[in-house]
Amino acid sequence: MRNMNMYKSLPNKLARDITAEEISAYEEDGAVVLRGVLPLEWIEEMRVAVQDILDNPGKASNDYQTKEGDGRFYNDFFLWWRNPVFKAFMKDSPMAEIAAQVMKSKTLNFFYDQLLVKEPHSSEPTPWHQDQSYWPLTGEQIISVWTPFDAATEASGVLSYVKGSHKWGKIFAPTIFGNNPAYVEIYKKAGLETLPDIEAQRGKYEILCWDMDAGDVLLHHPKTLHYAAGNKTENRRRGLALRYLGDDARFDNRPGTFLENNKVMSTIPEIKFETGEPLSGDLFPRVWPRL
Repeated sequence: MRNMNMYKSLPNKLARDITAEEISAYEEDGAVVLRGVLPLEWIEEMRVAVQDILDNPGKASNDYQTKEGDGRFYNDFFLWWRNPVFKAFMKDSPMAEIAAQVMKSKTLNFFYDQLLVKEPHSSEPTPWHQDQSYWPLTGEQIISVWTPFDAATEASGVLSYVKGSHKWGKIFAPTIFGNNPAYVEIYKKAGLETLPDIEAQRGKYEILCWDMDAGDVLLHHPKTLHYAAGNKTENRRRGLALRYLGDDARFDNRPGTFLENNKVMSTIPEIKFETGEPLSGDLFPRVWPRL
């Protein structure tokens, strides 16, 4: 059995500095790729941790494959709450520092992590959506930091973005993953404008998409529209998104968010905040500056 204490000796410093040009690209485009910033020592450790999760699915997990013979498309949340390696990765790896630098935030609290694994020939896409549609949050200093544990391409399901869509001034209605009818009524409560059919009108937009290697990191704003195709290749696509909350992030108890998703909420303690309060406490711990 793997020694779970091994992560304590892994590096917590960036493999290289983040440039001013990269930060500017995030601010202007709503998404940026950072090449080679994550020390590779973390990659193998996280691959083992991902397999632990796949072998022991949580209550909030979903398998989205919809066609017989498809490869597995696995989705799970709040992994750090039950797995010490995921906890170390969000807290002790360079990921928190990356988020703080790019958002120019003095402090960070951790929101949650989300694992999305697309095995070879999993045809189900990650549909076009905005993250903030699902979240009981307001603020501009909120960020998703996505890293692959395999080489990832557009054909294997790396993320694509509509450039500059975080500046449209809109939050669209949440998109249903995997055509799950259980969420239709929840998302209707949000009362938000329906998202345009981006995939059918790709030519109208400037789409950003980068091939990635292990050690590369993607960052995107919560209002940036993004998508990932199914995995058409013979290779796995294991990706983890970490969500961090900066200085201006505040709780927003509006209808139609994941607070009404009983499957997710059954895995964590009850969330009790007033609208306008920052998220904190054991479930949303302070991770930057490091203690």
